[in-house]
Amino acid sequence: MPNLEGSSIDVVAKGAYILSDSSGSPDLILIATGSEVHLCVEAAEQLRGEGKNIRVVSMPSWELFEAQSPAYKESVLPKAVTKRLAVEAAVDFGWHRYIGLEGNSVSINRFGASAPGSTCLEQFGFTVKNVIAKAKDLLN
Repeated sequence: MPNLEGSSIDVVAKGAYILSDSSGSPDLILIATGSEVHLCVEAAEQLRGEGKNIRVVSMPSWELFEAQSPAYKESVLPKAVTKRLAVEAAVDFGWHRYIGLEGNSVSINRFGASAPGSTCLEQFGFTVKNVIAKAKDLLN
């Protein structure tokens, strides 16, 4: 995994934090937990190039995030921003708490695939191209 600017032990200890942001209120929030975060960062850069305000949130721990103050949680995931995309190389179970009714996810809700990891990830849609496509679906 690439070492992404904006990460530190202090922010990781909060469970979720803004890794990168646009100026102004976000049109969409991309959320990921670990190996998927760099996909969101790259997708956000491309979407910003098209004039969209995109926030990327790294959320390594739901439990630590839930322990934060309501004000902190609102600063990271403002209730007013309902267009959210979670990117999770596992099941989407539990993500609706953070993506809401208007959100979506790129996830794997089945098991049994066998191939090299990079091949499986691509086949399941864990690509910058797919994250952008899903984000644009939410924005339209």
